[in-house]
Amino acid sequence: MNKFLTMLKTELKLSFRGMDMIIFALCMPVVVATILGVIYGNREAIPGAEYSFLEQSFGALSTIAICAGGVMGLPLLISDYRQKKILKRYKVTPTSPTFLLAVWVAIYAIYSLLSLLIVFGTLSLFFGCRFNGSFGGFLLTYILVMLSIFSIGLMVGGIAPDMKTASVIASILYFPMLIFSGATLPYEVMPSVLQKAADILPLTQGIKMLKAASLGLPLESVWSSIVIMFAFMIICGGIAVRFFKWE
Repeated sequence: MNKFLTMLKTELKLSFRGMDMIIFALCMPVVVATILGVIYGNREAIPGAEYSFLEQSFGALSTIAICAGGVMGLPLLISDYRQKKILKRYKVTPTSPTFLLAVWVAIYAIYSLLSLLIVFGTLSLFFGCRFNGSFGGFLLTYILVMLSIFSIGLMVGGIAPDMKTASVIASILYFPMLIFSGATLPYEVMPSVLQKAADILPLTQGIKMLKAASLGLPLESVWSSIVIMFAFMIICGGIAVRFFKWE
């Protein structure tokens, strides 16, 4: 445990110096939430609904940091360490791929949870957004979505031969998820054709789960999304560990 905490502390300091996650995981979600708050205010999601548009969008906004850390941050971090021969040095120490991946997941999980608190604080304090579901149920759902999306990034970073390849793959995954999954552009305002296309993206399924949890809707209504997210977590996470490349 001491080894884990020591490495976590070191890697966290290094991530602060880069500022990428500060900008994209902490600042960007607040900016998007503020813009939506100014535009929609307390407007009802649909006529007669018990919740506002912002309350409906909270689950989606909370995934911006997950997307930034899992789909972009993790692949680039792992491939950068491999290219700089840092992973090669770790290989000769009693350190397993599982241990390293766990440390990096913990770092981006911290950013994601901080972003969740900041976004909720912004929406509740300045725009009167309420939380209608169970906090415990939402947190468990959030963790599942986070681990599922992170597993995709771990897989890309774990098997990409170099940083250039990892960067290309991460970009191909990141921008469509960020824009079309409903994390920034609300899913409800998309044309039906675009919604059907967005349903292919794994983050869209995660957002559906988080919306149901935050609004107090039964999770049975999104059971297929739950199965999909579990499948991504198990399959991609397994590939990341099994085919992890030190150099």
